[in-house]
Amino acid sequence: MAELVPCNCLAAADASGRMIRHKIFRRALGPKDIHISVTYSGICHSDIHTAKAEWGAKAYPLCVGHEILGRVKAVGVEVSKFKVGEAIGVGCFTDSCRTCEECSEGNEQYCSGPGGNHGTYGSARPESLHPGGVSQGGYASDFVVDENYAIRIPEKMDVAAAAPLLCAGITCFSPFIEHGLKAGQTLGVVGLGGLGHMAVKIGKAMGCEVIVFSRSSSKTEDALRLGATKVVISTDAEAMKAVARTCHFIYNSIAFAHDVQPYLNVLRTRGTMIMVGGVPKGAMPGGTFAIIPRGLKIAGSCIGGIRETQQMIDFCAEHSILSDIELIPATPEDVDKAWERAINSDVKFRFVIDTAKTLTAPAAL
Repeated sequence: MAELVPCNCLAAADASGRMIRHKIFRRALGPKDIHISVTYSGICHSDIHTAKAEWGAKAYPLCVGHEILGRVKAVGVEVSKFKVGEAIGVGCFTDSCRTCEECSEGNEQYCSGPGGNHGTYGSARPESLHPGGVSQGGYASDFVVDENYAIRIPEKMDVAAAAPLLCAGITCFSPFIEHGLKAGQTLGVVGLGGLGHMAVKIGKAMGCEVIVFSRSSSKTEDALRLGATKVVISTDAEAMKAVARTCHFIYNSIAFAHDVQPYLNVLRTRGTMIMVGGVPKGAMPGGTFAIIPRGLKIAGSCIGGIRETQQMIDFCAEHSILSDIELIPATPEDVDKAWERAINSDVKFRFVIDTAKTLTAPAAL
């Protein structure tokens, strides 16, 4: 009988989010499963929200992380898509119902089957899938996943800066493909953070003129370096008026309460604002009449499916697109500090944990 896979990890001890060294077990390798030796794990703000129970109560200790890069260590007897030694990635979910309309169309992120998709961490699932009854994420030494929910990583992309693409990258790429962003169009990017900086890079690679909207000039140099054509200070009424009706699309990644009307004003007629942060209550004082007269659209988007995520990785490899990162050791102290800095927007633009080289086992009791 196959044995459970022991795994060292960093985990949130409780709803404070404080990291501890911990040991967990992954399920025994099934016929279609892949055992991954994790090399890098990106830090996403969702990790922080989840670990701090800001999106609902969780069971602890909880290992988070859904931007996972590694190497195939072993494969089940029926695995056909991957071989031992190959570079591999895992993103925001590790399974789905596989039979609903959304899954059949390759949109597993929107799975409408019982329980929806299986989040990479914090998802209550049967013990047979996740020992302990809850999925545990990628701040870890090892990971086990069904081959159908893994991403092939080109060798040139097997670097730390590719890890955030598995969340931040696909969160940009998917809506760009879905809504038909194409060369020659103008893309506005609101919020130059972990998501926004990837939107600039991917938008430029797609042949678009990219305008970054920022509340201050402090990010101008970074925005232009990343590929933006220009930077507009969103608090400057005259500057915003000068770019009115110029953008085919707005990619809005702001996650806090804000007025979206100024950004609707810079959309061309029938333009689309893509929301990946959220439209807070009261953000459209004019109600639907803020969009009806010019046929504007506001569209939500959530990560992407497995097929689309593979397309994104291949696109980024072709165009040599990586995230701008800070690489940190896999210690509780370093991750705690990185989380605090991420909360304060003090990073350009993502943290990645150097899991393979620096993660150690918890001290023996």
